[in-house]
Amino acid sequence: MGQKVNPLALRIGYIENWRSLWFADKKQFAQYILEDYKIRQFIKKRFVQAAVSKVVIERLGDKIRVIIHTARPGVIIGRRGADIDKLRAELGEITSKEITIDPQEIKNPSIDAQLIAQNIALQLEKRIAFRRAMKRAIDQAMSSGIKGIKIKCSGRLNGAELARSESYRVGKLPLQTFRAQIEYGFAEALTTYGLLGVKVWTNKGEVIKEIKRQGETNTLQQPQQQAGFKKAPFNKKDAPRS
Repeated sequence: MGQKVNPLALRIGYIENWRSLWFADKKQFAQYILEDYKIRQFIKKRFVQAAVSKVVIERLGDKIRVIIHTARPGVIIGRRGADIDKLRAELGEITSKEITIDPQEIKNPSIDAQLIAQNIALQLEKRIAFRRAMKRAIDQAMSSGIKGIKIKCSGRLNGAELARSESYRVGKLPLQTFRAQIEYGFAEALTTYGLLGVKVWTNKGEVIKEIKRQGETNTLQQPQQQAGFKKAPFNKKDAPRS
């Protein structure tokens, strides 16, 4: 089997950007990494019903900006911003720096890989058949205009004694093409038989569009010959001998 690479890590620097946007020296690097991890875990556990896809953290001096990509920003903001102020105070216990929270709405949650994985995991916890949940998610994603999708469920599916994996794939999914916008999502479902893992890959199309050439296919044009000049035919006898 070939080695698996995270599609986000493979495309950083080409069409994707880092989830943590800051720079630190050797003394502060480990501290910043730990703070980012705690902030992300706290937000995902606190707002399970908000459908949080990803959390981007920016640092500038003594200020931290937390960008939360969610399908339900109203759950995070609350009435008149009450919940967002409470969240800011709770995150202040993790770090002593000034925190700014910026929720951003995901316009089409049905094509977001992380949200699709979370939705399937919630259905598996409610004892819905995994094949039905996978096919329903694929139909919704393909009807939304996505280019391709792959879903893989692993574990004791339907309470079987032996763990196995089953996957469905529809459309194009070029994992090794850098210009292809491939998203990856992972979620876990806690059932009475154990943990079930859900992996989702989605293809939203190519970021760099192809240049359509107008006119002739051969763009290299031969230089025009001067008037009254005819090109002499090539004769093998006139060729220089080696």
